[in-house]
Amino acid sequence: MTTKIVITGCCGKMGKRIAALAFKDKSLEVLAVVEAAGHQDIGKNLGNVIGEERLFVDITGDLSSAVQGSDVIIDFTTPSATLSNLKVARDEKIPIVIGTTGITDEELKVIESSSKKIPVLFSSNMSIGVNLLFSIAPEAAIALGQDYDIEIVEAHHNKKKDSPSGTAKTLLQKIADAKGVQPKDIAIYGRGGGTADRPKGQICVHAIRGGGIIGEHSVIFAGEDETIEITHRAGSRDVFAKGAIAAAKYIADKSPGLYDMQNVIQGV
Repeated sequence: MTTKIVITGCCGKMGKRIAALAFKDKSLEVLAVVEAAGHQDIGKNLGNVIGEERLFVDITGDLSSAVQGSDVIIDFTTPSATLSNLKVARDEKIPIVIGTTGITDEELKVIESSSKKIPVLFSSNMSIGVNLLFSIAPEAAIALGQDYDIEIVEAHHNKKKDSPSGTAKTLLQKIADAKGVQPKDIAIYGRGGGTADRPKGQICVHAIRGGGIIGEHSVIFAGEDETIEITHRAGSRDVFAKGAIAAAKYIADKSPGLYDMQNVIQGV
């Protein structure tokens, strides 16, 4: 059975890679590709834009028309565009995969509300490896206990708009949940001057921005006599695109609800 997908933000870095990989997947059909109204590439053939000459699908700015006959929307855009696209998905009862970063708590509430009507898969990171890190880091935090200080370090390219990354926030949240505390009660972001000792249980999240770094995330557990570091480094954006495609296949036939990449990995 072929899954018919619609890709929003198709001319962005992620959208292009999702389209290129999906085109080569025999179990998928790239039914439509969408960009923001007024985008310079609207009306062009996406195959020409991404260098896949056999991909014949024109870029449109009208998602409502594009989703007709589709099975899943894959959305990597901006928070405001995501909410707009989510409304279309909800109105047309189309499952949606959301990989947009920089989603606020209020925007997350809209996503959660929409998931009561349609299947929504939202993840701050679509990489299978990062989602394994989401599982390992909290377990390590519990096993090592209060005698180990925890730091989270993330690094991305100099064009990334949000800081810290959604992935770093998710790591913080999962570790905090495992410890039974709220992130706001234990976290600081960056560390400036001052002479105060590091409070017990504090977690500092550091954000690095530079060059073309695709994405690196480390959780450091520092004890008195040893340091344990768990790191994930993305070698290309394909790791996220492949995860998004796997997510689209997974959610196509699901019931309304809020899903994440852990569901995809575990198949539940």
